[in-house]
Amino acid sequence: MTRATAVRAVLAVAVLLASVFITLTMSPRLGLDLQGGTRIVLQARDTATVEADRETTDRTLEVLRQRIDSLGVSEPTLTRSGEDRIIVELPDVQDPRQAAEVIGRTAQLTFHAVEGEGTDQPGKKTPAPDSTTAPDSTTEPAPDSTTDPAPDTDPGPDSDRLTLPDEQGRLLALGEPRLSGSGVEDATAAFDAQGGAGWTVSLEFRKGAGQDWKKLTGEAACHPAGDDRRRVAIVLDEKVISSPQVDPSVGCRAGLPSGATQITGSFSADEARDLALLIKGGALPVPVEIVEQRTVGPTLGAAAIDASAQAALIGAAATALFITVVYRLFGALAAVALGAYGLISYAALVALGVTLTLPGLAGFVLAIGMAVDANVLVFERAREECADRPARSLRSALTTGFRKAWSAVADSNATTLIAAGLLFFLGSGPVKGFGVTLAIGVVASMFSALVIARALTEIAANSRFVSDYRGVNGIGRPGAVRTWLVRKDPKLFRKSARWLVVSAALVVVAVAGIVVRGVDLGVEFTGGRLVEYSTSRPVDVETARDRIAAAGFGDAEVTTAGDGDLSVRTGKLDNDGEHALRAALAEEGGETTKVRDELIGPSLGDELRRNALIALGVAVAVQLAYLAVRFRWTFAVASVVAMVHDVILVVGAFAWLGRPVDGIFLAALLTVIGYSVNDSVVVFDRVRELWGANRRTPLDTIARRAVLQTVPRTVNTGMGALFILAALAVLGGDSLADFALALLIGIVVGTWSSVFTAVPGALALERSAKAPPPPAPGKGKGTPRGKARAARRDPLDNGARV
Repeated sequence: MTRATAVRAVLAVAVLLASVFITLTMSPRLGLDLQGGTRIVLQARDTATVEADRETTDRTLEVLRQRIDSLGVSEPTLTRSGEDRIIVELPDVQDPRQAAEVIGRTAQLTFHAVEGEGTDQPGKKTPAPDSTTAPDSTTEPAPDSTTDPAPDTDPGPDSDRLTLPDEQGRLLALGEPRLSGSGVEDATAAFDAQGGAGWTVSLEFRKGAGQDWKKLTGEAACHPAGDDRRRVAIVLDEKVISSPQVDPSVGCRAGLPSGATQITGSFSADEARDLALLIKGGALPVPVEIVEQRTVGPTLGAAAIDASAQAALIGAAATALFITVVYRLFGALAAVALGAYGLISYAALVALGVTLTLPGLAGFVLAIGMAVDANVLVFERAREECADRPARSLRSALTTGFRKAWSAVADSNATTLIAAGLLFFLGSGPVKGFGVTLAIGVVASMFSALVIARALTEIAANSRFVSDYRGVNGIGRPGAVRTWLVRKDPKLFRKSARWLVVSAALVVVAVAGIVVRGVDLGVEFTGGRLVEYSTSRPVDVETARDRIAAAGFGDAEVTTAGDGDLSVRTGKLDNDGEHALRAALAEEGGETTKVRDELIGPSLGDELRRNALIALGVAVAVQLAYLAVRFRWTFAVASVVAMVHDVILVVGAFAWLGRPVDGIFLAALLTVIGYSVNDSVVVFDRVRELWGANRRTPLDTIARRAVLQTVPRTVNTGMGALFILAALAVLGGDSLADFALALLIGIVVGTWSSVFTAVPGALALERSAKAPPPPAPGKGKGTPRGKARAARRDPLDNGARV
């Protein structure tokens, strides 16, 4: 065993032991569909200046979504109910009371001058301005120590005075709000051990706020030290959270010129963090009041969850068996590495507190099937080396396979990581959660393939038995698919334009389905109706689901709510449909009473959808730039066109089939996008390599060879994913049928487009491109490795070796 192999083995064991420890000692955070959670109903209230209508309630909902994301709660559901109510459903919240308190606070942050000791009863006299700009501060002295007399701060009869107790309970008379939280650019909680202030909240203000803050603190500095009027009050929701004195070294009217300030106030760690996220998330456009809080059950029944788990296990086992049959011993070792990948990914999701939903878990299992891709790339490369040079050792062929497959593995995973990062930073809600899951899957996949699988296969390759019996190791002989293709040598791109015509025709059919049949948007996009029933006899939620489905409402979401009530969420539902729902439940539960009936808005609202589209658009643009740098602009454009082609075909297929486009479909579509780009990158990586080594060969010939050489990888990777998807579609029940169907269609069209859309598109673009072919491998920069070695050789050494 070489030192590198030993290091990989030790690293793999260490990571696996850590993953086992996390898995055994930490519990996963389950989503609303698997475990249920807490439902909070908020009532928006009018203010003196703002009416709580549909528009302001929608804006309030988006601010709440940002707060919930900051709390670390992934996959929440937020919907508008009626004109002025918001329903918030939080999965697996550790402390529902704290979550409700943070969510419900208005978080109106204002900065006031202190006008002296308060004499009136505490309370607000006149409303604060709707919006102001915000400031900046530090405790550093100003260069000017002017001693101008204090300005006249005696309030007039119309002054917007506010009398509130300070941190010690003393009443202070405050002037009108001079600054508000809208000017705060960032807020962070930190522990000030050096200054002894304990937990504090640091504020960074926007550019335009500096002068306002400087003016406010400069006016306060005109009063003598110890005078209440030398204080500045920071007020949150009509409560003084900090009222510091301006440092004595600050001169009158000089003020604090810094772009930041620090709030102190004997905070605990949780209080400081909550305050920071409230300030950063922004104030609610209108105040909200919690009118109801209750526990809700899972949206999926135990039978559906069990069926999905069994389907996932069967699909994963079929994938492991397939790769073992194709690559024999090395395939079995790769299957072991895939099991390790599953363990590492799961441990990472649990450790980071990612909420696990059923589609997320299905995507996680699917990633196990797709994670085989890196191993397949390596094994197919090793097979090529063994076929080209039969006398070379198995260890040498395997090492060369890893080296030559590295560029394709790195580029395909880099594009996916770019997309995951941008979805996380620019998206929100479920899109942000998908970015986290995707990134974890990519990193764990590369570790399992390049560290664990490599360590296992290198140890096996050192065995004489494995090395001598080529039929045992699985890479000593070329595969049947590759042998057949080499023998037939089909002229795929003699008339490449015809493939583009076929792809264009498929797009036309898909667009026709979207236009003619329309897209059946699910309740997450359109909103619907939420009805709760109370029955005279207890009704099991599984039985209720069966009854409602039999009545023709198969897409309805049924959960328990409170003490035995049943909550039904569905799409557009008229009164006749509601009567049918009630009658279906009455058959089992006896007298059925409707206790709530509300129209609800979409949980994937306009702003969330807009953010998702922006994140996706930026991700595609960055991927395009990356591929243009790593390959050629023609290859990059062709890859993106193929990806758009795949998205249109999947959406069009669902339109023709009449299947709903909902949040589960959105997760599947994002997965299809990643799969499509990966496939194209693998093909173009081989085109780049062959074209650089054969610069005078026509590009269509190069493209044909590259496609034929990568077809075994494409087929084997696709089959690994198809086994799992077929099991989920057939055995996973209705809850995962649409998810699996979308991915089945996506993988099929993605495989097609990477060969018959991306490659012909690149050929068409290259005809008008003037860039020279790529440099040969090992050339183009510096001195070739072989010549460098020859230059260092002793002149008396003729190079012969025994």
